[in-house]
Amino acid sequence: MKNSNDSEAGAQAFAEWLREQLTRRGYDLTGLRSGGKTAFAADSGISPSTVGRLLRGDNVTDTRVLGMLATALHVPLGEVLVRAGILDERELAFVRNPQPGERRITPEQAADELGIEDAQARRLFVSMAETLQRTPPPNAEEQRRAEQ
Repeated sequence: MKNSNDSEAGAQAFAEWLREQLTRRGYDLTGLRSGGKTAFAADSGISPSTVGRLLRGDNVTDTRVLGMLATALHVPLGEVLVRAGILDERELAFVRNPQPGERRITPEQAADELGIEDAQARRLFVSMAETLQRTPPPNAEEQRRAEQ
């Protein structure tokens, strides 16, 4: 289990990554009245208070918010989940490409096997797993068209 210092460091790293992403996209985050946070909140549909929490390095693990963030930034949800510390690269690779021949289990069964007992952590885990299962891999639409 991660300790609180690891969690805080991860949240700060995510905040720095997000700040870089927004700055690169032209949002001015230089001062209190620069308007960049408000503009991004309006463009993304994420509340201004949540954008502020993300940029301050508060730990935000709501997969719906992280999904909206991925959409607004035009980056894969998996990358946002890794940056936010929800998944590591190995877990993301496994979710995207389960090994053939291995038994498939439901997110609830996975939570059981991983010993996730806390109700909130369990809901987050199941929600994240279901979201990743529904997220098509990059270029999936092109592959589908080519197969037709």
